[in-house]
Amino acid sequence: MDISVIIPLYNEEESIGELFAWIKRVMDAHHYSFEVLFISDGSTDRSWDIIRELQRTNTTVHGIRFRRNYGKSPALYCGFAEAKGDVVITMDADLQDSPDEIPELCRMVKEEGYDLVSGYKQKRYDPLSKTLPTKLFNATARRVSGIKNLHDFNCGLKAYRQEVVKNIEVYGEMHRYIPYLAKNAGFTKIGEKVVHHQARKYGTSKFMGWNRFVNGYLDLLTLWFLSTFGKKPMHVFGFLGTLMFVIGFVAAFIIGAGKVYCLAKGIPQRLVTDSPYFYISLTMMLLGTQLFLTGFLGDLISRSSQVRNDYQIAETI
Repeated sequence: MDISVIIPLYNEEESIGELFAWIKRVMDAHHYSFEVLFISDGSTDRSWDIIRELQRTNTTVHGIRFRRNYGKSPALYCGFAEAKGDVVITMDADLQDSPDEIPELCRMVKEEGYDLVSGYKQKRYDPLSKTLPTKLFNATARRVSGIKNLHDFNCGLKAYRQEVVKNIEVYGEMHRYIPYLAKNAGFTKIGEKVVHHQARKYGTSKFMGWNRFVNGYLDLLTLWFLSTFGKKPMHVFGFLGTLMFVIGFVAAFIIGAGKVYCLAKGIPQRLVTDSPYFYISLTMMLLGTQLFLTGFLGDLISRSSQVRNDYQIAETI
């Protein structure tokens, strides 16, 4: 099969039929063998009924229905598991992503050898409350991930080689960072294509900009830590703990040595416990010990994890 199109959706009953007809026109015009996987993420409108009606008359249509709303990442995870196409396309169901972009995205994966091609909505039709947080988020994501050539990490329109989607795990709200996940899994040829972004035709956006902004940064911090220290937590906690303990110990030693010197010389000196630096030193030693133990416990948990030796193997002969 040439292409699998994965479409997560939540209450998009107005656009499903029109979107599928558009996709089918594009696929038929280029003679692709394809499938379209609709993942209804706990929709409460007629979305699932429409998907079932489409499936009765089109063998290319498949559907997954969640009993409740889990989010976009779980929807993509289930779609990736079921996808059979050599190239996997993801897109939103609100008609803001154009299926006319699919042939060129597919060509970039098949002919130019990209592992992942992300869309870039250079001209957007979203409100400022959505576009401003997106710009700030993307700037931070480029710096943290090291993927400097992407301007729009969270664009729903993306193309992947099948091998990519079968070897990454999208969970929580990590769909924003699929390029970063792919890079961490060893798929480093990541490209970008400017895509046409259309104004929303039906309904309103299901996602608020500033909420995504805050959650996005928290997820990025989590992903950065897991990718950098996930299998070696002692390297960060142990280092910080040792550093704090040593600084606290040296400071306490200096305070004690000063007291002993004053006593030996008969110089009047206040009690050590009257000095605020004494308590600061003790606090640093305690925090350093706790950080060190945190790293030690993290290492123990990592060693007993079922995925402690989960390494990406490209080929075996």
